[in-house]
Amino acid sequence: MSITRTSRATSTLLSSLTLAAALQLVACGPTVFEDATALTVLGDPPPPPPKPKVVVAEKPKRVVVEDNRIVINEKIQFDFNKATIKPESDSLMQEIIKVIKDHPHIKKLAIEGHTSSEGSDKYNLKLSDKRAKAVLEYLVKKGELPKEMFTAKGFGETKPIGDESTEEGKEKNRRVEFNITEQDVTRKKVAIDPESGEKTVVDEKTKTVTAGAGE
Repeated sequence: MSITRTSRATSTLLSSLTLAAALQLVACGPTVFEDATALTVLGDPPPPPPKPKVVVAEKPKRVVVEDNRIVINEKIQFDFNKATIKPESDSLMQEIIKVIKDHPHIKKLAIEGHTSSEGSDKYNLKLSDKRAKAVLEYLVKKGELPKEMFTAKGFGETKPIGDESTEEGKEKNRRVEFNITEQDVTRKKVAIDPESGEKTVVDEKTKTVTAGAGE
């Protein structure tokens, strides 16, 4: 009788343990959703942020035409103590030629050579004159520009634009300048419509002006 009760108790205990283990397995198993329908998102997605703008700095022009001169923002390079134009200045010289041809209103140019105060006055005057004439020859031969369009003269150290007490100032004084001595100037008379603001040219005259002469 005792053995039978013990067997039943043991059987009941094993059943309870088996049920508990089964419940634990169910509790630790994966969660299953009955509704697996995909969610629909209303509205358009936000646009991507704009790409940053790349600003390219414009390179300053080396040759610029002003009212009465052609400004060279890069020096014409010569061999030391000579009037020979260095090959590295060829592109600059070609640009000068192009600018002159692109501005047909320019009729005559005075090419001026200048030096620093280093060396004797006589030597500097002679060197600057040779360099000015070398530039003229280049423009005529390689640029096929009319020789009568130019004059060339050296001024040595007589017209400094920089401080001769500094190396920077001396370097500024070693230069070649292009002054416009004769050009065509066009003057226009314009009528403006008071209502539309539209401009109409009613008179136009072109006149050749020589530097230093009255109009």
